[in-house]
Amino acid sequence: MGSDPLEDLRAQLAEKVTFNPYILETHGRCESYPEARPPLAVVFAESVQDVQLVLAWASTHHIAVIPFGAGTSLEAQLLPQGSAISLDLSRLNRLLELRPQDFLAVVEAGLTYPALTRALERHGLFFPVDPGAEATLGGMAATNASGTTTIRYGGMRQNVLALEVVLASGEVLQVGRPVQKTSSGYDLKDLFIGSEGTLGVITKLTVRLHPRPVHVHTIRAVFPNLDATVEGATLILASGLPVARLEMVDELGMRAVNRYLNRTYPESPALFLEFHSGTAAAIGEESREVQGLLDAAGALSVDIARTPLERDAQWEARHKLYWALIALFPGCSYMITDTAVPLTRLPEMVTQAQRLLADMDLPGSIVGHVGEGNFHTLVAVAPADYPRAEQFAERVAEAAVRLGGTISGEHGVGLRKRRLLHLEHGPAVEWMRRVKDLFDPQGILNPGKIF
Repeated sequence: MGSDPLEDLRAQLAEKVTFNPYILETHGRCESYPEARPPLAVVFAESVQDVQLVLAWASTHHIAVIPFGAGTSLEAQLLPQGSAISLDLSRLNRLLELRPQDFLAVVEAGLTYPALTRALERHGLFFPVDPGAEATLGGMAATNASGTTTIRYGGMRQNVLALEVVLASGEVLQVGRPVQKTSSGYDLKDLFIGSEGTLGVITKLTVRLHPRPVHVHTIRAVFPNLDATVEGATLILASGLPVARLEMVDELGMRAVNRYLNRTYPESPALFLEFHSGTAAAIGEESREVQGLLDAAGALSVDIARTPLERDAQWEARHKLYWALIALFPGCSYMITDTAVPLTRLPEMVTQAQRLLADMDLPGSIVGHVGEGNFHTLVAVAPADYPRAEQFAERVAEAAVRLGGTISGEHGVGLRKRRLLHLEHGPAVEWMRRVKDLFDPQGILNPGKIF
């Protein structure tokens, strides 16, 4: 009889391999997905060589490998679809190189966004992609994450210059270059960004850095309804003002924030705005112009943050909105979905989502990065009623595609939206399958996701 493949793996990697039931459980589930399927084992890689060894073992034994960062994905990207091991990259967490004058850093895939932020503070620089979670940079690249500042600085695809990727064959591939622009060859780097661990394992990233803004002003505007809120966002975007964050929170979200953070904000739809100005002198004039635009859209009130403390309090409310909503519906299951549409279709899309929540009698909150036409809906349901929430997600995604948009602006496809990929991409899906087969002919890298 042959030896146990898992024991063989443990013999090669010793304590880096664990079968601890609690650790298996945490590596076999995603946020916003009700099912949990623990992997056979979790491997904590500490080097590129560890990753290569795991992939060689997986190829020999035909066992799937699911790359794991921090477990913050939302579309069931981490759920095994059969026998699989979880390849945890969180110990690959070093800042390898910082080149302030080149505005770039080289990091390992397991370094988290907050850890990089702290390391950059004394250099007057920042990495702008802010997903609002303790996400790893490798995981953020794998899902092409974005966040509140994407409207000005772009998401992961715009802020990753180069990648080191280990292919299913064990080959280490360097894609992209540590320069601000290139026009050399096929763009393989962007192929791996957003691939959700299905084409290779990202082990290292070269990321673009930006000067930390000095002249910042923050505004919160309250509106009578979501239509007026979206209209206010549209006017701000058309103004040409240096908007860096433009976030929408609906009435339910504001109520949740008040209860969770003990705030006294008006419980009505709101825009959270931030501007990164060129000079201190520009702030006053820009604030007056913003006030006029928001008033024209029907704002009930406009509150300008006067101090860094007030500014931090505003963004704390936005970043903790998810947990505030969770606290508002204890004992429920939570389905979070996102879509994005052209800006001109955003009012119609938000209205459709609102109407659909009412028609399906689902409690839900609509929030999002409205400056990019991207919004999220969090739906709270009893665990047994989760399929109805997923039906809502499908119908919203279908509506977004009809309006010229996408089934996902930043969460990815995972398991939940596989069926809808053809709706958006048509015959191009078959070419995506061919790319998958080329890079992963045995199908061992996160199989069953996207397709």
